[in-house]
Amino acid sequence: MGAWAELLRVSALFTVPGDALAGAAALGVAPNRGTALALGSSLCLYEAGMALNDWADRDEDAIDRPHRPIPSGRIAPRSALTAAVVLTGAGLTLSAAAGRRPLALATALAATVWSYDLHLKHTRGGPAAMAAARSLDVLLGAAATGTAASSGRPSATGTAARAASVTGTAATGLAARARSVVATPARNGSGVGRAMRGTGATTVPTTRAALPGAVVMGAHTYAVTSVSRHEAHGGSTLVPLTALAATLGLGALGIREQRTSPGSPPARLLVTALAGAYVRTAAKPFLHAALNPSPPLTQRAVGGGIRAMIPLQAALAARAGGGASALALMGLVPLARKLARKVSPT
Repeated sequence: MGAWAELLRVSALFTVPGDALAGAAALGVAPNRGTALALGSSLCLYEAGMALNDWADRDEDAIDRPHRPIPSGRIAPRSALTAAVVLTGAGLTLSAAAGRRPLALATALAATVWSYDLHLKHTRGGPAAMAAARSLDVLLGAAATGTAASSGRPSATGTAARAASVTGTAATGLAARARSVVATPARNGSGVGRAMRGTGATTVPTTRAALPGAVVMGAHTYAVTSVSRHEAHGGSTLVPLTALAATLGLGALGIREQRTSPGSPPARLLVTALAGAYVRTAAKPFLHAALNPSPPLTQRAVGGGIRAMIPLQAALAARAGGGASALALMGLVPLARKLARKVSPT
């Protein structure tokens, strides 16, 4: 069990739930059955990528990391590959249960993960592929949540048609108000929810509402992946320094946007605190790696960047009105830190 926990890097699993919750919050919809299915799919695909990663790198690890589960003989290569295939199938099955759009996004996510592990990792496109995978994961959570929220409700067209049988003018006004709510998501989730209930709208904001959060998670992932390419040998000062600049920029962006949003003071304070926690978690190890680009400090920088995803996801959820989801995510931080002492996330 210890070897499998190391192969699958279970301490990094805590960075996965926030993608689905941030995606759900961006729609202004409370987590539902679709969110749970997306979360399960994400966990399976994430672990599939971990198993496939070590299978693909088994020859390289035999030289640079002979202590890893496969080169040390604790796990057979065929077992790792089988686990990757089974977990990928499980992830796609869960996403299919959430709907066609979530399945399409999960399929794209799985293809990106497999492409990265088998080829792109050792090319210049590696960081971009990992960034795309994380962004797709956020969109998967949003799509699954939106699909579940819309299922079982009459369509907006059907509602307008029935209303038109009573009075054409009233139907036109209702449809216009519903479209305005869907086309223009509010800054916070509670506002979207109130607007929808007030108009009697039967749809939820589209997955596009989660695009800004997906881009932010992708940008952070790009920075961390760029640093991880040097964790075995170290030697790079510019890369962790660039990652540090990206961290400070993303944190400042979140705080600036929140200060200009119409949310309540407690909500703005929460987002500011979460953005600060994100910067604090990632910036310090990035700075240390820039000052001393040795393999141990570079590996710590990668671990810090991975753990920083949790407060970043929490900040995105809180900014969209998902304060409860944000606080729940922050409850994972001490667990992730404790488990990382036993099982490295890198």
